[in-house]
Amino acid sequence: MQRVTYRTLLLGLLLVGCARAASTPEAPSAGGEEARFSYDDLMAALEAGGATVEPTGELEQAFFSVNGRTVRIDDADVQVFEYADESSRLAESSLIAPDGGSIGTTMVTWVDQPTFWAKGRLIVLYIGREAAGIEKLSGLLGDPITTPWPTP
Repeated sequence: MQRVTYRTLLLGLLLVGCARAASTPEAPSAGGEEARFSYDDLMAALEAGGATVEPTGELEQAFFSVNGRTVRIDDADVQVFEYADESSRLAESSLIAPDGGSIGTTMVTWVDQPTFWAKGRLIVLYIGREAAGIEKLSGLLGDPITTPWPTP
């Protein structure tokens, strides 16, 4: 009997240790303009805010179902992923771990801090720690869905 209890306890601890911390699920927007927020809307808002915006190419990330676009915003390289609708975007943005270290079942090793935003039809990714760039994107997209890494 004691051996069964020990195994059950060990199995329970193993399962708890392997479970991913649940992040607060993002609620869909109330609709309207915010739900339709698109790549073109982001580019227009950045330019209206005085940013220098230069599309630089396209990319594919294995952890997202859509291809992304790379954009240089002032001196920062940003990746923008646009979905057909907000619910499709929400299905994937909900898989991003709070620290950005995993997306769904894919573990990611970043060269620097990943900051993700999700708004309307977009997931936006900036890799870096430049406060001005993060603040500029947060002003347009709201709070990031990932938390900053500790300062080294």
